[in-house]
Amino acid sequence: MKHRFPLNSHFAKCEDFPNGIVSRRAIREATAKHGEWGASLNAWYKIAKNADWKNFAEVRNGWKNLDVVGRFVVFDISHRCRLIATIKYRWRMVYVRRILSHAEYDEKEWQK
Repeated sequence: MKHRFPLNSHFAKCEDFPNGIVSRRAIREATAKHGEWGASLNAWYKIAKNADWKNFAEVRNGWKNLDVVGRFVVFDISHRCRLIATIKYRWRMVYVRRILSHAEYDEKEWQK
């Protein structure tokens, strides 16, 4: 069977693209509510968007203050807030689930 659009070297592979960030909106909303978080969250966004993370070890190399909690990766953003995300390494997608103050995070409601 002949392919209608044969793949060749002119087509970029998935690996050639940086991470996709799903919910830039969460970052905008957190920044609108807590203006002091804006610069730190935008810096995280730029790093994450341009990263080529294939596993958690690579994430840790690029961002030292983070933990795995269940199926989530929790980024400590400049000791101001916590960004809770799910990372699908295979598809190079970062899904921002929540952005919380440290007090909100400590309540553990987000885990339910």
